[in-house]
Amino acid sequence: MIKDTQTAYGVMSKSLHWIMAALLIGLFGVGLYMTDLGYYDSLYHILPWWHKSIGLVVIILLVLRVIWRLSNTRPAPLASHKAWEIKIASKMHILLYLLILLIASSGYLISTSEGKGIEFFGWFEVPALLTLSTDTADLAGAAHFYLAWGLIVLAAAHAGAAIKHHVIDKDSTLIKMKPW
Repeated sequence: MIKDTQTAYGVMSKSLHWIMAALLIGLFGVGLYMTDLGYYDSLYHILPWWHKSIGLVVIILLVLRVIWRLSNTRPAPLASHKAWEIKIASKMHILLYLLILLIASSGYLISTSEGKGIEFFGWFEVPALLTLSTDTADLAGAAHFYLAWGLIVLAAAHAGAAIKHHVIDKDSTLIKMKPW
């Protein structure tokens, strides 16, 4: 089933969830690796090009995911879930989406800070909307770094909560989102 139902997530929600998770973890790892590259390293120009293009894919997927979430039925919380768990889970999802948006926005600002657009896999260029001072670009870089760490910590907490539901509570929370 493509669409979500009252009891299960559909293929679209699962695909968006797991594809974005894989891309974001990959972007985080590559981003950390890039911070230590020297100018003469063979990956100095290649990895940022891929990082930016895949970052733009994440923005597109985020927009699709939010539209899908707002226009689709979501599985109802399990009867065993406490009200505070439901509230925290809802806030957690909103915060995850917000962090992804802020990370993408700060990445865009870093990449376009000198007034040059971002090449999207060599197909077209996403234009720069403004030019930033060096201090503002550095601030965007710091925000990008710390927001990315915040996303990873929050995603780990999200995964931990799902595992807790599966192992300790023995409910179907995790099973509803498994990709197969």
